[in-house]
Amino acid sequence: MRALWLTMLAVALAACSGAGGVPPAASDQGGGPPAASEQGGGPPAASASGGPSPGEPRVVARDLAVPWAIAFLPGGDALVTERDSARLLRVTPAGQARELAVIEGVTPGGEGGLMGVAVRGEQVFVYCSAASDNRIVRYRLTGDTLSEPRVIVQGIPKGTVHNGGRLAFGPDGHLYATTGETGDRSLSQDRDSLAGKILRMTADGRPAPGNPFGTLVYSLGHRNVQGLAWDGSGRLYASEFGADAHDELNLIEAGGNYGWPEVEGRGGAPEFTDPVVTWDTSEASPSGLAFAGGSLWMGALRGERLWQIPLAADGSPGTPVAHYGGTYGRLRAVTAAPGGGLWVGTSNRDGRGEPRAGDDRILAVTP
Repeated sequence: MRALWLTMLAVALAACSGAGGVPPAASDQGGGPPAASEQGGGPPAASASGGPSPGEPRVVARDLAVPWAIAFLPGGDALVTERDSARLLRVTPAGQARELAVIEGVTPGGEGGLMGVAVRGEQVFVYCSAASDNRIVRYRLTGDTLSEPRVIVQGIPKGTVHNGGRLAFGPDGHLYATTGETGDRSLSQDRDSLAGKILRMTADGRPAPGNPFGTLVYSLGHRNVQGLAWDGSGRLYASEFGADAHDELNLIEAGGNYGWPEVEGRGGAPEFTDPVVTWDTSEASPSGLAFAGGSLWMGALRGERLWQIPLAADGSPGTPVAHYGGTYGRLRAVTAAPGGGLWVGTSNRDGRGEPRAGDDRILAVTP
């Protein structure tokens, strides 16, 4: 296991379509009892903790409000979304942050709002909650100016919980999106619904060539996926919230059925694909996922730690190692940075954490 060195960074963000004046970041959100998607309970599942001690973190940016996702621009700056304020931020490698826009049409609530962001050249894609659905919107970024929005996918079911929301471009050049089942378990197994799925599409929002069912659906049987990452050989992994017992890391195959709601964790049923790693929900509630330095790195919300999952050459996972347990609170955004490091965002102002001075922040981690 390689030694882990940490640098910290915090970013401010919000957005879904540039508009007028930019209000300050949204205040702390409350919101009733914790939802099962980001909380859990039950006896411990097989997992491991410990490992090399991290280096002393450096706070680069702070005072953000629920930074949900991070994506890097070609020049090295990062775009950061804030879920509840709908702000989209631009952050330099040195940590200077400025607001680009407040994304128009975002209707935050529960676990919905401005979520995923992905970049391809000058094109910027966001996943956000509108009044009646979740949707994927495309912009062109020129300097610090966003173009008028173009909705490329709409009608993704929206709920108070389980909205998915991660966006990422794969090594095949196509855009992938994760969706949740919004608390309606039956939608995960409904091939005609966009809920409880991983979607794969062109930059125009059309089904990507080779999709298993001829639709946007790439895999099904998911409860609430918030992390996507490809290893050095192009294998796709996804982190997924369990309900009461087992959070999951899954190796994703086209057309695969990952079992929810029939199975949580490993079930061994031949019609479903079992996860490659599971955690007790108190140790994880996993969100962001990235690949760097030969390992997958997974942010844990309820577990308040950064999980490192080393991968063998054939893609099989080694023993997971936990870093920073409880040190920074809830960790949500995890993104591979230029040069081989990571940017990791805290989520302590999401109504379920305990904000501390400087929250929310972004941590820069170098494996």
